[in-house]
Amino acid sequence: MIPRHEIPRTARARAFVSFAAGAGGRLLHLAALLTGETPGSTPYARRLLTAALSRTYADWDALRGDDPYDRTRQDLVARYARAAWHRRLGAARRAQDPGPLGPLTPHQRVAVVLRVYEGVPEEQAAALLGLPVERVRALTARATVRLARPGGAPGAPEPAR
Repeated sequence: MIPRHEIPRTARARAFVSFAAGAGGRLLHLAALLTGETPGSTPYARRLLTAALSRTYADWDALRGDDPYDRTRQDLVARYARAAWHRRLGAARRAQDPGPLGPLTPHQRVAVVLRVYEGVPEEQAAALLGLPVERVRALTARATVRLARPGGAPGAPEPAR
């Protein structure tokens, strides 16, 4: 058996490894924000990222000028959204989430992460999520209001003045 470090790499593989090394940290942080996992323990975020990077590598030759970061982010968000919207991530998981985005619904979390953390324009976020621009705008606004409340939870009491 040939040792792994001696396997010749193609230009395609080298280019992908370079991309993954450069963008992997930011993409993992994005995945952790979506899943609500703490930075030290991100098993679900890592699984999402691994699947998204695998898809990007499989499509690497077909990218032809497209940004691989955008493609990977799109796949990562789609995988999270599909799992969340099919109730694999429910209210019980959100209730256990101690992070700053913990009180948000999966829809709101995706909208906020794309719009605020990633800086994606509303139109692009709407296209990425398959939602109307107005819906993305409403999700972001509701999430902002929810996060601005003390305690972040809906109906949380106002602090005494």
